[in-house]
Amino acid sequence: MTHLLDLPLHRLQFYATASYACSYLPQQEARSQVVTPGYLVDQVLYSHLVENGFRRSGSFTYRPHCDHCKACIPVRIDANHFHPNRSQRRAWERHRQLSTVQRPLHFDQEHFELYARYQSARHLEGETAGDSQDQYEHFLLQSSVTSYLVEFRDNGVLRMVSVIDELAQGLSSVYTFYEPHQAQSSYGTYNILWQVQRCKTLGLPWLYLGYWIAGSRKMAYKIQYQPLQGLINQQWTALPYPA
Repeated sequence: MTHLLDLPLHRLQFYATASYACSYLPQQEARSQVVTPGYLVDQVLYSHLVENGFRRSGSFTYRPHCDHCKACIPVRIDANHFHPNRSQRRAWERHRQLSTVQRPLHFDQEHFELYARYQSARHLEGETAGDSQDQYEHFLLQSSVTSYLVEFRDNGVLRMVSVIDELAQGLSSVYTFYEPHQAQSSYGTYNILWQVQRCKTLGLPWLYLGYWIAGSRKMAYKIQYQPLQGLINQQWTALPYPA
């Protein structure tokens, strides 16, 4: 794999943020390492950065840089060898009738209203709950790399939206929000399966899912998508499902 030391970094700087409250582990402090200036992070460089554990939030490219915690593990699904389990197959069958349309990053009131419903239902106490339109646009609609939206509709009704980055070696699942007021909808599961299939269609081997945190209920689900690899000590290593 390509290491950061092999990249053309002479025009980039990496700085560590001040400590802030961790969004995933209670009573923990977190820090991030941020790449600057962000406008220099083009498609080629961003692909290498993701391969080395970085991720994008709006125009910011970052990775965890905590002083006393290594719980965040970058993960990726091996798309060509992925095998859905029984519940994942059920989710695929339940939603395979959804129609999809790929669109460029842009503000859409219908998208924003769905996002607001999702945030209100899923993150009542989270830092993204109650985001304004400006916050939403900065979070999801700003990118200096190849990014796009995918709409998922059921008979014309918007059910889900994904923001996806296209990399040299795969896709990076940036964020997905969906209709929260449908019991046991399994939209999130279906969306990951759809993105795995999209990787196969494009001939890309990896779907990057951001960070897996075993001790976080919000992040622990990612281990269910096998085969899964995690970046540990700068080596991509198999993370088997716990027995």
